[in-house]
Amino acid sequence: MLGDDFVELAEIMARLRAPDGCPWDRKQTMPDLARYIREEADEASAAIEAAKGADPGGAAAAAIAEELGDVLFNLIHAARIAEEAGWFDLGDVVRGARDKIVRRHPHVFGDAKAETLDEVHEHWNRIKAEEKRARDGASE
Repeated sequence: MLGDDFVELAEIMARLRAPDGCPWDRKQTMPDLARYIREEADEASAAIEAAKGADPGGAAAAAIAEELGDVLFNLIHAARIAEEAGWFDLGDVVRGARDKIVRRHPHVFGDAKAETLDEVHEHWNRIKAEEKRARDGASE
């Protein structure tokens, strides 16, 4: 089950960051991971671009899956560092992403209507602007 695999991957990162874990993983900081996340995202993007027109079940798909895994692992690493600092944890990241995506798709998860791409974009942009106003108002 995906949830079990995801939890296991997060537990692997916790083990790597533990006092008796991996010195390299323990040494990483958020700025270090920012660089690695960009690099891995670029590699994932390149794998996706290279797969245009390729067999969807072949080597190109395997390359994309591997690169997406690298991005995911770096994101889990960053969330672990944030948890150690007391900022937030991986659950906060997952819940935040889930809630945002549901909120920005009222035509799927609510009673709004969107039958065209333009209507979807209108909902998305309106909700995103409302979120920004609420964040900016909260920081004043």
